[in-house]
Amino acid sequence: MNFVEELRWRGMIHDMMPGTEEQLQKEMTTGYVGIDPTADSLHIGHLVSIMMLKHLQLAGHKPIALVGGATGMIGDPSGKSEERNLLSEEVLRHNEQALKKQLLKFLDFDKGENRAEIVNNYDWMRDFTFLGFLREVGKHLSINYMMAKDSVKKRLETGISFTEFTYQLVQGYDFLHLFHTKNCKLQMGGSDQWGNITTGTELIRRKTGGEAYALTCPLITKADGGKFGKTEKGNVWLDPRYTSPYHFYQFWLNCSDEDTGRYIKIFSLFSREEIEALTREHQKAPHQRLLQKTLAKDITVRVHGQEEFEMAVEASGILFGKGTTQTLKKLPEEVFLSVFEGVPMHPVAASEVERGIDIVDLLAEKTDIAKSRGEARRMLKEGSVSINKEKVNGDFVTQREHLISGKYILVQRGKKNFFLVKAE
Repeated sequence: MNFVEELRWRGMIHDMMPGTEEQLQKEMTTGYVGIDPTADSLHIGHLVSIMMLKHLQLAGHKPIALVGGATGMIGDPSGKSEERNLLSEEVLRHNEQALKKQLLKFLDFDKGENRAEIVNNYDWMRDFTFLGFLREVGKHLSINYMMAKDSVKKRLETGISFTEFTYQLVQGYDFLHLFHTKNCKLQMGGSDQWGNITTGTELIRRKTGGEAYALTCPLITKADGGKFGKTEKGNVWLDPRYTSPYHFYQFWLNCSDEDTGRYIKIFSLFSREEIEALTREHQKAPHQRLLQKTLAKDITVRVHGQEEFEMAVEASGILFGKGTTQTLKKLPEEVFLSVFEGVPMHPVAASEVERGIDIVDLLAEKTDIAKSRGEARRMLKEGSVSINKEKVNGDFVTQREHLISGKYILVQRGKKNFFLVKAE
């Protein structure tokens, strides 16, 4: 497999230094990507560079994931309009361990000379004195060179601290250190990282006379101009504590055809032939969303596992008429609440639910699902009321067994209006 050709057809190359492709064809090459541990989870924006490492490994080269314990203490100005808050070493170490755990799902750390590695730049930066850094690194790059970087130029009007200004030197030294200690000759990242990465290649050239290479991928955008990986709730995280598997699955399922056509190349490992066949099949019946379903399954299984994927599919079906009482009762409480997030919630005393509330009382007195008892009876007569996905008539009375997760009753009016009754 030719690594550069693979990335090229997937639309994953933005800039590449001359000689990079030749280097990768000549010998097994070690390449790295840096991730600043500013949170204790990766989000789907990180997946682009992780997939670059994955393809590098599949092509027979050695991937290194650098967790930036040191650079995370500074903050990268690239693509930022203001300075970030600095994190403590304790928080950064916690975040580092959490990120390592997630990276294990994508890269092979076990076998072969090209097995993946994780390194932390804090391990070699922590003992550097300020004077030592100025002598080792600062004297080799001019202020003019550093000022010419886009990440610096864009911040000159609003202001940039000395700390962030020197970020590119720290990242450049990382590359130099890995060049010396791991024979690492390639650094990859998003296109906004080009300036920082080429600082590293320049530092290696000036200090050692050696050749090092840079490759960046385009920043992923949405066709409508919106930011990729962002929802109303913020980032789409890989950690289920921050983004439930249900919401994670839904994110991919709800992407537009145009976006999914690009995303399936970037975020899956399907071959060119498989993707072209899937695309042709999708175009015959776009409403069936074959591309979206295929990508959503592939990436949800890799991040969360088969069981969580199946749960997400079952949960997704509930809103579109496929769920049953049994499906609802199988869902863990957090998944159930994820599905019905934002649905009006009506508290009712648990003792009343167990004694039995008549359906008309439930709709018109205990809640405001119906505006009056007369409207409640009319809704029941028309067959437009369901309790826990089963249609009910005027004889229905609540019982303990109707409670989902021991707390909730799902009331549905018509096809799209949902309400939760919470026994408390």
